[in-house]
Amino acid sequence: MDKISVIVPCYNEEEVLPLFHQEVTKELKKIENINYEILFIDDGSHDHTIDLLKVICLKDEHCSYYSFSRNFGKEAAMFAGLEKSSGDYCVIMDADLQHPPHLLAPMYHAVSQEGYDCCAGKRMDRDGEGALRNFLSKSFYKIMQRLSNLDMSDGAGDFRMMNRLMVNSILEIREYNRYMKGLFSYVGFETKWIPFNNVERAAGSTKWNFKSLFSYALEGIFSFSTAPLKLAGIFGVFLFVGSIILSLYTAVSTLMFGNSVSGYTTIVCLILFLSGTQMLLIAILGEYISKDYMENKARPIYIVKDSNRKHGYN
Repeated sequence: MDKISVIVPCYNEEEVLPLFHQEVTKELKKIENINYEILFIDDGSHDHTIDLLKVICLKDEHCSYYSFSRNFGKEAAMFAGLEKSSGDYCVIMDADLQHPPHLLAPMYHAVSQEGYDCCAGKRMDRDGEGALRNFLSKSFYKIMQRLSNLDMSDGAGDFRMMNRLMVNSILEIREYNRYMKGLFSYVGFETKWIPFNNVERAAGSTKWNFKSLFSYALEGIFSFSTAPLKLAGIFGVFLFVGSIILSLYTAVSTLMFGNSVSGYTTIVCLILFLSGTQMLLIAILGEYISKDYMENKARPIYIVKDSNRKHGYN
């Protein structure tokens, strides 16, 4: 009998957890000849999420929870869930029910009967989101497609069911700076896509603001592309060539035609421009160096503070 592990990262989700548990359990029970477990990963919530999880796990033997010592981020929570899972197939779902539970059955059929290693949901629209956020999200995925060799199209998220071989392949990549959307694409494997329409949160409010989304986008770019370094180098070459041309033009103009050299204002503007450019390029280089620094320190990806299973860290 196959076993499905449902991995649920949680951060301040007290308003939606009871409904999530009810809906997911109902859909899992519709799938014949399977066993299942639901792993709730509390990512250092500040509300009553952990109290609700304890109650849910006491009432339902299929449920387990792991509570982090602090907020390590959704990427660490997903990794922890995959690592603690014991199922033949693992599916990652958001607790806000924006990942439709009714897709669990067709996902399981795809990976167990149709020969796919992974079945992922692909959001086909962004109804309910602001125009600016919609535009920026689509632009980010277009940029990622160009900067990296990975297939990360718009609408492809974390909602997917994977077989144990793919899960183990992801777990072998023990990076501290994790970007799971990129890792899913990096490990490869045969994937079936199931389209679904955007669903608004069942309860509560989103934890993603513009700042966190921007940081997440930068994490993806710096984790799976060296294009910023290459662009910085190209830009530096253009500046160098431009400076030579400008110097030659100034020398010829002054010596042969007696034109006066531009004054104080022009020099100050050039200094400020070049200084700003240097700082930008140093920041790009520093971002890569800082990631290498954090990887070499080999700190644990997460630390478990409490669980109804075994305590620990990794």
